[in-house]
Amino acid sequence: MTSLDTVTRYYDAFNRKDWATMLSLVHADIQHDSNQGATRVGKDLFSQFVQHMDDCYDETLTDMVIMTEPTDRRVACEFVVNGVYKSTDGDLPAATGQTYVLPAGAFLEVADGQITRITTYYNLPLWESLVLGNQ
Repeated sequence: MTSLDTVTRYYDAFNRKDWATMLSLVHADIQHDSNQGATRVGKDLFSQFVQHMDDCYDETLTDMVIMTEPTDRRVACEFVVNGVYKSTDGDLPAATGQTYVLPAGAFLEVADGQITRITTYYNLPLWESLVLGNQ
């Protein structure tokens, strides 16, 4: 399986909310660099993050563009996050079922058919303005 195949399966599972399949595609020592906060290392911490996100957000990714480089180790993704803010997440604005559409991107590394690193970027101030109704 190529890195493109692995990442495509990962994001397809994300959109189906098939967390078991999604987690099966990440390495036991996954390095997860989220947009905010410290790096998480390990599938257990990543799984907790996925559960937290599922508790607070209902998201589907569209307009997905996935690009690989010649060594087939690194992958870049551009997509649009279409979401519903279901439950207040920490000190972020209060959730009242707001919807949002937000451009985002991710960089991944893949080895032996498993994702070893995920780095995700989006504009948090833009997201906040969307859920606060300022955009």
